[in-house]
Amino acid sequence: MTTTETRTRVDLPIRAVEASAYTIPTERPESDGTLDWDSTTWVVVRVATDDPALPSGLGWTYAPAAVVPAITELLAPVVVGRSALDVVAAWEAMAHTVRNAGRPGMMSMAISAVDTALWDLTARLLDLPLHRLLGAVRADVPVYGSGGFTSETDDELRDQLSGWVEQGIPRVKIKIGESWGTCEPRDLARVDLSRRTVGPDVELFVDANGGYDAQQAVRLARRMDEQGVIWFEEPVSSDDHVGLRRVRGAVAADVTAGEYGDSLAYFAHLLAADTVDCVQVDVTRCGGYTEWRRIIALAQSYGLEVSGHCAPALHMSVAMATPNLRHLEWFVDHVRIESRFLDGFPDPRDGYVVPEEAPGNGLALREGDLASYRVA
Repeated sequence: MTTTETRTRVDLPIRAVEASAYTIPTERPESDGTLDWDSTTWVVVRVATDDPALPSGLGWTYAPAAVVPAITELLAPVVVGRSALDVVAAWEAMAHTVRNAGRPGMMSMAISAVDTALWDLTARLLDLPLHRLLGAVRADVPVYGSGGFTSETDDELRDQLSGWVEQGIPRVKIKIGESWGTCEPRDLARVDLSRRTVGPDVELFVDANGGYDAQQAVRLARRMDEQGVIWFEEPVSSDDHVGLRRVRGAVAADVTAGEYGDSLAYFAHLLAADTVDCVQVDVTRCGGYTEWRRIIALAQSYGLEVSGHCAPALHMSVAMATPNLRHLEWFVDHVRIESRFLDGFPDPRDGYVVPEEAPGNGLALREGDLASYRVA
């Protein structure tokens, strides 16, 4: 194919932006330190040109079904008609059009879903793996097993941790801060159980989901030092920059936050406040791949690594193109959805995943299997 033919194939206008939402029940009720849930809603976006012979792009977010009309009524009109090559211009148009609707929160999730679908479409039209288009800098992506819900029994927790270790995953994370930090003895007992289960050589992480106050977090972190906990996620609310900085300055474990970040400006404030040792970024919330790339550059300017939060299949390609990546969260709730409804979903091998060397993100939606879960 000549350069002219390639450009003609790719430089086509977007003619359709479609969104749908699916609510998928969990196997049993799940809880962390500050929230309970029994289902997860997955908002899926498809973008396409007007040539049905050409591939479409696939993106998504984990968000309320109310994101669907935000996409179809607010974002689609400013994306349709633009060239499939002009992903960043489409992103800017989406960010501008939601000014009065409010960029943070659900609007950022909506932008994330469309942006990731647009990047996937461009890569597919170019017949390139998405991680190559984004500029891969590594051969694989390290992952950590994540779950350990506070609602789990000791046996359930033990089985889950053992399963990750048997898969060869050398780092695992559990939830603590149960019932807004009111169950300290059980929190500490579960950390102890986790260490005894995984042995001395597996890295042990904890996530309080903002369930503690700063003084409480410092006191418990010093107790958890005995079990070699090296990652303390959201010991206090991510919005409490003073508290995060206080905990960070007083504990041995790395203090981490950022999963709710919905813009470059959010992370600029977070990092300027000297709050974290590693920056968590969620491509389904932050504004998609376009904003992710800006955020990781900001983190790198502070000498910080980033960790991809949840949605492992969507993060894989951009994680491959992130020079300051520490790892990617292999979150059990999202793994159960993506492995069930996406062809091409990879399995970790010795603690790493590698995306397919196929056009785009290498994933295909099993739409027939999903149909009964559709809510919007």
